[in-house]
Amino acid sequence: MAGATLRVAGRRLSQRSGSGVPILLRQMFEPKSCTYTYLLGDRESHEAILIDPVLETAPRDAQLVKELGLRLLYAVNTHCHADHITGSGLLRSLLPGCQSVISRLSGAQADLHIEDGDSIHFGRFALETRASPGHTPGCVTFVLNDHSMAFTGDALLIRGCGRTDFQQGCAKTLYHSVHEKIFTLPGDCLIYPAHDYRGLTVSTVEEERTLNPRLTLSCEEFVKVMDNLNLPKPQQIDFAVPANMRCGIQTPPS
Repeated sequence: MAGATLRVAGRRLSQRSGSGVPILLRQMFEPKSCTYTYLLGDRESHEAILIDPVLETAPRDAQLVKELGLRLLYAVNTHCHADHITGSGLLRSLLPGCQSVISRLSGAQADLHIEDGDSIHFGRFALETRASPGHTPGCVTFVLNDHSMAFTGDALLIRGCGRTDFQQGCAKTLYHSVHEKIFTLPGDCLIYPAHDYRGLTVSTVEEERTLNPRLTLSCEEFVKVMDNLNLPKPQQIDFAVPANMRCGIQTPPS
């Protein structure tokens, strides 16, 4: 891993550690790809991170960071997206000092590469990286250090999951990732996905363990369902994936 500051072995903090001031969390939406971007910040140190920023809404995100008086340390992607271009490259230009982060297994370029078990720290808080491949080989889930919330990318959606029919996806791998890396979290852990297409914003581990129509199936049944979805390919895949392999668009539009 390129950035040693990302990894602190054995350190666990409470969501209300220190003075008891809670974490700052903002959930933002990009309507074309139905993508959620998450801003997390420490109200005391003013350090912050963004999860899954989108190119078109990166200026909005940067403006919010400035309005809230935050210093953005990292623009993090849960995986190499196929339905939009990441905003991480543009945010590096809009907010100097911000570094792009993605899983090493994604094969994509970034300032920092992370692996299973790495921690991303911002102020008093940290996100634990849990490898959750299947949608793509480089998918990760980010879990807040007190296990109160998880940012699951496309691995686990609300009452659904990411598709597995492109980008070296594998339904069996995804099934085991979700059951072993996400469903083992506490039942009241909040699930924040990368997308939703019905206007839902948040779920819990217990809800998805018991109500998710795909992931309550057996592994064999799940694979059959995923192999027969027959979905059209994402509209932006032909230019989004190549751009995201290079950390998105690097400079602001003229």
